Amino acid sequence: MARKIIGSKLAFRRFCLILCDMAVIIAASALGLLLRFDFVFARVDMRFVESIWRYLPINIICTLIIFYTLKLYHSIWRFAGIVEMQNVTAACIMSSLIQFAGLSILEYPIPRSYHFLYGGILFFLTLSNRFAYRFVRYVKRLVGNSKEIKKIMIIGGGDAANVIIKEIRTSEHINNTTVKCIIDDDPSKQGTYIQGVKVVGTRDDIVETTNLFNINEIIIAMPSVPKNTIRDIVNICKETSCSLKILPGVYQLMSGEVSVSQLRDVEVEDLLGRDSIRIDLDSIMEYVGDKVVLVTGGGGSIGSELCRQLAAHRPKQLIILDIYENNAYDIQQELKTHYPNLNLVVLIASVRSSTRLNYIFKTYRPQIVYHAAAHKHVPLMEDSPNEAIKNNVLGTWKTVQAADLYGTEKFVLISTDKAVNPTNIMGASKRICEMIVQTYNKRSKTEFVAVRFGNVLGSNGSVIPLFKKQIEEGGPVTVTHPDIIRYFMTIPEAVSLVLQAGAYAKGGEIFVLDMGEPVRILDLAENLIRLSGYKPNEDIMVEFTGLRPGEKLYEELLMEEEGLQETENNLIHIGKPIEMDEEKFLRELEELKDICLLEPVEIRKKVREIVPTYVIQ
Repeated sequence: MARKIIGSKLAFRRFCLILCDMAVIIAASALGLLLRFDFVFARVDMRFVESIWRYLPINIICTLIIFYTLKLYHSIWRFAGIVEMQNVTAACIMSSLIQFAGLSILEYPIPRSYHFLYGGILFFLTLSNRFAYRFVRYVKRLVGNSKEIKKIMIIGGGDAANVIIKEIRTSEHINNTTVKCIIDDDPSKQGTYIQGVKVVGTRDDIVETTNLFNINEIIIAMPSVPKNTIRDIVNICKETSCSLKILPGVYQLMSGEVSVSQLRDVEVEDLLGRDSIRIDLDSIMEYVGDKVVLVTGGGGSIGSELCRQLAAHRPKQLIILDIYENNAYDIQQELKTHYPNLNLVVLIASVRSSTRLNYIFKTYRPQIVYHAAAHKHVPLMEDSPNEAIKNNVLGTWKTVQAADLYGTEKFVLISTDKAVNPTNIMGASKRICEMIVQTYNKRSKTEFVAVRFGNVLGSNGSVIPLFKKQIEEGGPVTVTHPDIIRYFMTIPEAVSLVLQAGAYAKGGEIFVLDMGEPVRILDLAENLIRLSGYKPNEDIMVEFTGLRPGEKLYEELLMEEEGLQETENNLIHIGKPIEMDEEKFLRELEELKDICLLEPVEIRKKVREIVPTYVIQ
């Protein structure tokens, strides 16, 4: 039914267009002759009028056939471009030539210059007929209430800007919107036009130009530039009161998907000023194919992304282990939908249980283990230090022992920059986990490694979701200290590093990501407020709450004595293992296990004996 309705509408539109073209052909024939005699009808020889009149039916039929053949009745003219212009030109030239031939064969007298005048007028009227809708829409915008029109500035004078301008002008779904100007740093583009929109300056002129043109919204259409360039431009745009949109990536241009619908709000990730880490996972993930892979904590932020990327590389079997059934269920359903042929096993278990772990390892014999299960929330662990030791230290130890006992090939521990010179029990517990991994690597055929990185944007417990929630509630946005800084990375980057560590692993390494410059949390909060359309400390207040227990102003990625070694990826480094008395460490580990199970009031001193760099606050 719907197809019939659409077909009827199209047929009616074509019929109307044919009628208009018939009128255009008649008008072009008459006007061409009048123009030849300077629009003085008395000077026109009636023989010429009779020639045109007698040939007119043939001219109309031939011209309509030409128009149809060149698809002038098939194009959507509100999206018309250079191709449609070429077709109209060719159609009018062919109509003139055929008319010239027909009049000559029939020996109808006509001035020779008439044919050129007829063709030119036919071209003008045909184009006017087809572009009338766009012209009326443009005029309607111009005469509309200027206060209601959204005025847009586009940053970037390339192909993406060209496509976006065209869609804004032609889309039926975008009203009361006009592109006023373009900004581009290329000196050769200054003063030039893209579809009638002028390139008015460089990034240095953004603030002044937004005031000059009363800009409401800025679109950053630079999909191929580095992230640090985007960061710099966004920082400039923040000085204006305009809302910001951005075209995500260059692949939209390559795939032809550039459109207004691809625009998104500028996110905090755009302000980090670091290009995303690109790893050719296909070339390094051969070791996963046809292997049994176990991910502990597989329902968490990092664990679930690990499962997604692993599933895409066709492991023999993927085992997800998690203590929280809701998270495990969510990732299970997602993977079943996207990878229906995946051999997927989802198990509810605690890494604290040796019996359960040994059963799982004995039953499924995982060849690769990614150990992401851990308590990570610093303030909560400060209030429950025994739980941090039980889950992080003992859980890792028991998982490592099971991997060793049942012949796992590779074991990758997910660690944190908080393990370096820790000032909280969570960081100290993860440092002990690294020591366990390095110790067992020397005593086992399993290759044990650790991967250390900073804060993950968008993960559970990340500061960004907290800030967004506080902004939605009208503030205040709470920051612990004006000078606190952190390293940040995205979840896909973190997971890519973990996967590459598994490929590079020879045993005993601590892999460290070059995460660029650290970010001040206060700047992060203020930027997020601005990107949400508010002014910091005017619309949304920022309050300082003081450092939380165990929190320090900055995080380190390496202890001084670890040093750095390069890998094939210049953004990934290896920390040299620290020499330690392994027998003493294992004895202390046994003592720590016995002590924490007794639920002591204070366990930090014992942890301090094992991790000398741990500073108890």
